[in-house]
Amino acid sequence: MILGKSFFLNPSDSLAVMARFLGRIPFYKGKMYGVARTMPTSTATDAVARAENLPLFETPTGFKYFGNLLDAKLISLCGEESFGSGSSHLREKDGLWAILVWLSIVAMTGKSVEQIMREHWEKYGRVYCSTHNYEELEADAANTMLQALNDKLTFLVGGEYAGLKVTKARIFNYEDPVTHEKVENQGYEIHFEGGRRFICRLSGTGSVGATLRVYYSKEITDKKLLDENVQDMLSDVIAASKEILEIKKYVGRDNPSAIT
Repeated sequence: MILGKSFFLNPSDSLAVMARFLGRIPFYKGKMYGVARTMPTSTATDAVARAENLPLFETPTGFKYFGNLLDAKLISLCGEESFGSGSSHLREKDGLWAILVWLSIVAMTGKSVEQIMREHWEKYGRVYCSTHNYEELEADAANTMLQALNDKLTFLVGGEYAGLKVTKARIFNYEDPVTHEKVENQGYEIHFEGGRRFICRLSGTGSVGATLRVYYSKEITDKKLLDENVQDMLSDVIAASKEILEIKKYVGRDNPSAIT
């Protein structure tokens, strides 16, 4: 986790800024091969990859999926939605390395973490993002909810939910570009007009029952809207997700257990 002075930096934004500056650090000069992010990580890094002409890879959740990309020199930088990031120097996430990278960026720019981030938003736009966790759910009810989503997935495109029009709805499947191993059913992606999306998947990492993780994001380029409350900016996507998933109907919850 990277914190500036009274300024929280979410992991998606941190990865985007590192992608922008990493190639200027001596160790990585001429070795900036590409960047990878997990599917739930926001698209903030994508804009940098396009601008810097860097290959971008989208993987399932789990740092292990970055390993083959690093070994094959397809990427030099990788990061996930839960703060883990790493690079070609080590086949694993490395928090101390991330701190050193950020110290290098602060040193080369002469600016604070907040200044760097705000200038980044001015240049590339901001992707508001948040994760809502519904913890300790009854597993059968949670699975029934996602099965219902699966059954109507192909019918969502073109429909409107909470005033938002669905442009894409899919199950995320992954094929490793090195080994060609296929990993299926890694979560559901629902995209709306205006750079909005939510992703949902079940996680068994909780101590009791199942945890539903819903990842929200919204791309903003209007410079008047770069410093707004995150949950307020995502409120329309959140409302649309609840209408599509019917969370209360299936698991009896109105609100998440935790918001990050």
